[in-house]
Amino acid sequence: MPKSTMQRALRALEASGWIRQSGGGDTGWVLTTKPIDMARRVSADTGLREHAHSAMAALRDRTGESVHLAVREGSDVVIIEVEESPSPVRIHWPAGTRSACHATANGKAMLAYLEPAELDTILGDTLPGFTPATITEKDSLAAELALVRERGYAIAEGELREDIASLAAPILSRTGSPLASLSVFLPIHRMPTDGGLAMGEQVRRAADEVSSKFHI
Repeated sequence: MPKSTMQRALRALEASGWIRQSGGGDTGWVLTTKPIDMARRVSADTGLREHAHSAMAALRDRTGESVHLAVREGSDVVIIEVEESPSPVRIHWPAGTRSACHATANGKAMLAYLEPAELDTILGDTLPGFTPATITEKDSLAAELALVRERGYAIAEGELREDIASLAAPILSRTGSPLASLSVFLPIHRMPTDGGLAMGEQVRRAADEVSSKFHI
């Protein structure tokens, strides 16, 4: 490989945090701890998928809608597993999709169980709006998160995209911290007429089933 090409590759790896220059001069490079952190994260996500698989499939079969497993990364929520709805009319939302926590049911389900100081740090000073229904005021979001804790699940109707509705419940560790969240994800025109009450309870029970596997 030409030296100039190699230098560009090394600088790109350095900029993304995978390598750093060794202490012996500018010609040596060593790995950072990022591969270790990545390996830990992959291992944790794999464990979540394994624990959640049967509950996700059962929830999909009961509701007829897509079911998502998500984790939080900073102020974003990332889908790590999907059980697709059998309906020919559904919204494609693949694993790896990243969205703002405050505009999604998956995100709000996890935000509701964070300590206030951590929540403030994560959200920052402003909440971007994506649709007219997005919660952009922090006081309004705090009230919404209190409601999530009270009923055990979060609802988002047209907050990220106007055609999407979802209901999500947190997967909690033994100490009550949010590990992930489980959601039913559907076109908004199929949102149940009871406001999601029965479906929300189904989601909460499925998430509680997964949470119990981390309480042994």
